[in-house]
Amino acid sequence: MPDVMPKTLLVTISGEDRPGVTSTFFDAIADVGAEVLDLEQVVVRGHLTLAMLLDSGDADERLRTVIYDVGDTLDLKVKIKKGTGDSRRARTGRAAVVVLGAPLRASGVAAITARIASHGANIDRIRRLSRYPVTTVEFDVSGADVDRLRRELALESSVHGLDIAVAAGGLARRGRRLVVMDVDSTLIQDEVIELLASHAGREKEVAAVTEAAMRGELDFADSLRERVAALAGLPVSVLDEVRDAVQFTPGARTLVRTLKRLGFTVAVVSGGFIEIVEELAKELDIDHAHANRLEVRDGLLTGKVVGQIVDRAEKAAALRRFAAAEGLPLSRTVAIGDGANDLDMLEAAGLGVAFNAKPVVREQADTAVNVPYLDAVLYLLGITREEIEEADEADGTPTPAPPIPHP
Repeated sequence: MPDVMPKTLLVTISGEDRPGVTSTFFDAIADVGAEVLDLEQVVVRGHLTLAMLLDSGDADERLRTVIYDVGDTLDLKVKIKKGTGDSRRARTGRAAVVVLGAPLRASGVAAITARIASHGANIDRIRRLSRYPVTTVEFDVSGADVDRLRRELALESSVHGLDIAVAAGGLARRGRRLVVMDVDSTLIQDEVIELLASHAGREKEVAAVTEAAMRGELDFADSLRERVAALAGLPVSVLDEVRDAVQFTPGARTLVRTLKRLGFTVAVVSGGFIEIVEELAKELDIDHAHANRLEVRDGLLTGKVVGQIVDRAEKAAALRRFAAAEGLPLSRTVAIGDGANDLDMLEAAGLGVAFNAKPVVREQADTAVNVPYLDAVLYLLGITREEIEEADEADGTPTPAPPIPHP
């Protein structure tokens, strides 16, 4: 820190953006010899806002004249504020608050910003992460207690119908991660055991048990044994038919493809069946897959499972094993699921995401995504829609047509 604080000018420039605006200002400033201490620029719908903190030295008046002259020439509004020293150092307690809305209404944003203010935190920066299929904005916040702010904003989430994620900022938000997903009704749109049960003519009966288990009303292991018993006598060939019938959730391929590009490890853990899950994982180049295994005898399903049942405790144990194998702390893991069987896994992860989940899961997860696009999880990690599409374009991956905009 210098003994004498430099004389500074905070210059704010706004108006219609066009090529060469920034360079024209800096060409003029360069002739004066000012030092740049801080710089930020943003363009929204063609409107430019450029902020510069300059060490004016002994050329204060000359620098002001030059900047005002360029502003007049370019028909831009210029404000200059005199001061001393560099920009104030950002406070500790950095957090990223990501808000998803379809639509994102002003009343919701007002409530969120008021909560952040009442928390005693400051919003240092805001940026849009996506405009479709949901509108997503990220607030860069300082002075926050992440856990407490998450609880406080959860109240606004339910009142205003928004999905809100609060995560530690700074380096904690960057770097490699492990992302572990449930499969049925998360990675895929279907419940595999119901598809299998339809071949035995018992789909409705099995679906009712599945619903109760996912709501947490039944012990998962007992309910699984009951449902698998309904499959006894089916030929093993039905597994191929079901594999061909399952449909990925919209955005699933984009999510996995983008995570892999980032060098993340992706895993699936399912209370379903490895005979189906393993093939899905291979198709998407998913790194790890863990699920129940059906017993087969003489080419027929026996109505039993082999080995340990993948219940909620085993899902969490699998997440921990995968993290240890990848050399990652649990703080760098993300879990995504929809049912009560996912609760332990969501709690164990650094970030637990309830995806179109049952109420009991939404209440206990760190955050929720209630739109039907699995790739919306990427926004929670600070990845923008533009970055996703640019990466797809660079390697020739077809970009899906945008959905019909919300009203």
